[in-house]
Amino acid sequence: MTPDPLMSTRVNGLHHITAIAGAPQENLDFYAGILGMRLVKRSVNQDDPSTYHLFYADAVGHPGADLTFFPWTVDAPPRIGHGLAVEVGLEIPADSLEFWVERFDRYGISHTLAARFNERALLLKDPHGLALALVEPAVAPSRDFTPWEEGPVPPRSQVRGLHGARLWEREAVKTVEFITGSMGLQELGMDGEWRRFGAPGAAGVIDIREAAGERRGAWGIGAVHHLAWRVDDELHQQTIRSAVIEAGARATGVIDRFWFKSVYFKEPGGVLFELATDGPGFGVDEDTAHLGEALVLPPFLEPMRPEIEQQLPPLRMKAGRTSV
Repeated sequence: MTPDPLMSTRVNGLHHITAIAGAPQENLDFYAGILGMRLVKRSVNQDDPSTYHLFYADAVGHPGADLTFFPWTVDAPPRIGHGLAVEVGLEIPADSLEFWVERFDRYGISHTLAARFNERALLLKDPHGLALALVEPAVAPSRDFTPWEEGPVPPRSQVRGLHGARLWEREAVKTVEFITGSMGLQELGMDGEWRRFGAPGAAGVIDIREAAGERRGAWGIGAVHHLAWRVDDELHQQTIRSAVIEAGARATGVIDRFWFKSVYFKEPGGVLFELATDGPGFGVDEDTAHLGEALVLPPFLEPMRPEIEQQLPPLRMKAGRTSV
């Protein structure tokens, strides 16, 4: 197969999205219990090991399927405004929206139907206020997906992975120039005040709205912390890193997160972005059949395991397939 010359100069859609949660048990009950995503990694924030870092995805944690959380229970609510991602979109299969309407009605979860970019969406908030959209894509993107056979949601209706995120920007033109120039994203369409960008055919888009009249946003419980973009490997990562630095961003060096390698920077409007490699993946330190069952620490934190475990509240997982 002839290599695509564009692949080295553009990101491959979204890798993961990380948000800030409240109580970790409430977070687990909602995402694994009601949304039926699998907890594929139970770890800690590597910069703040006193709190969990919880990763939800499909059964094996494919890149592009992963929604992760820092449960910082002492944080205040966010200040929603420009410079933030204000909503997370999750992809669901075609003709599954009715299943989710019935499920949310059963659990008393408020929701609203919407139509965007010729796609049906179900809008709701998680227990800590994070705005979510379950979206039936007009054209299903190319993505790897492994159903969680033991999960509470039938495989035919399970969340497939990330659909995308919505961003408010004070000066959208600067962000657009940055993401199309240094990251290789393309404009995919327009719907009212919103413009959509992504890597054609890849999973994970962003919708951008200019919100010059809004206040500056700030993180808090129920806010998106950062968006991570897929890169093939370290060579691809360094190519994009060089491009974003040339465009004026201040990028970190490569940080080894052990399941992937990361580079962080802010786009011109202030949203925190990450470049994350596809590998080695969540199976590198756990058997795939037992992902998320035990607390996994990176090697440099292992000597601190007793102290870390003492600080973390216990998490209760429901065993086997349930009807929750």
